[in-house]
Amino acid sequence: MVWLVIVLMALVVFFNRYFFLAPSLRLRLSARMHALLGFSVPAVLSAICGPIVMYSDDRWRGVAENPYLWGALFAVILAFFLRNMLLVVLFSMLIFVTLRGLM
Repeated sequence: MVWLVIVLMALVVFFNRYFFLAPSLRLRLSARMHALLGFSVPAVLSAICGPIVMYSDDRWRGVAENPYLWGALFAVILAFFLRNMLLVVLFSMLIFVTLRGLM
């Protein structure tokens, strides 16, 4: 049963990608759909990172003593100003490790 689920999910992901990336298919999205899909990356990233930043072992981490939260906020602010992913990752990791050592 597990292998069936894995294979079916792989097929769903493959055909989902194939319809949008295959040059032979003439599937075109409207400008409104392109604008709506632009929100999917921040939404998925927030859904993945939110629980990691705010919870630890099913407990609320708090705000003042949470190095994950301060590191994430620093990364967002830095990304807004720098626009260089490598520098943002390096600086935010440095801040996170420093804060985690202090807290």
